[in-house]
Amino acid sequence: MRFQCLVMDHDDTTVNSTATIHFPSFLAYLEQVRPGLHYTLDDYFRKNFDPGVMALFTGELGFSEEELEGEFLFWQDWVRTRVPKAYPGIREILQRHRDAGGKIAVVSHSMRENIERDYRENGLPEPDLIFGWEQPPERRKPEAWPLQQIMKTFSLPPEELLMVDDLKPGYDMARRCGVPFAAAGWANDIPEIEQFMRRNCDFYCKTVADLDRLLEE
Repeated sequence: MRFQCLVMDHDDTTVNSTATIHFPSFLAYLEQVRPGLHYTLDDYFRKNFDPGVMALFTGELGFSEEELEGEFLFWQDWVRTRVPKAYPGIREILQRHRDAGGKIAVVSHSMRENIERDYRENGLPEPDLIFGWEQPPERRKPEAWPLQQIMKTFSLPPEELLMVDDLKPGYDMARRCGVPFAAAGWANDIPEIEQFMRRNCDFYCKTVADLDRLLEE
């Protein structure tokens, strides 16, 4: 087994959720608090990539504390009744890793309860550890804490983990810990994101099949 522990991002890495759930939720809430503003899906991907969704909310959009709380509640209500589908091939990758004795961890900006539901509804093997948005800000990616906890829990050195993520916060977290990073490129076709990931990451996987091949090497 090349890596003892797969550390999976969730949205747009394991499940197809931004285009189908999170972006429509964002547009619906934006219409309430900033009517007339328009963002495309690619705009939203770019903002999530860098500087991140909270920087978009507090900086560019200037959300107040009340609007931030409103957005969180609106988003949670939206997500509660909508289950994203896992990308074809992900279940097989995770199940094979589990069957071989490997560990599966999730580090995501989604809530733990939604991650658990999505794994269950998509027939994915239950993760050994999950670190989601319910953590305080200093324990969310790009901070190093989730990976440090994973390494401590499983007594693994950095090189025996593989972080798989489509966005820069995951990349930054992995770099802080010396953990190998595989960019998940299958959620979008935005040239500047692909260029950054190809230039900076240990591995670039344009498709789920590319990740499968990487793990089988």
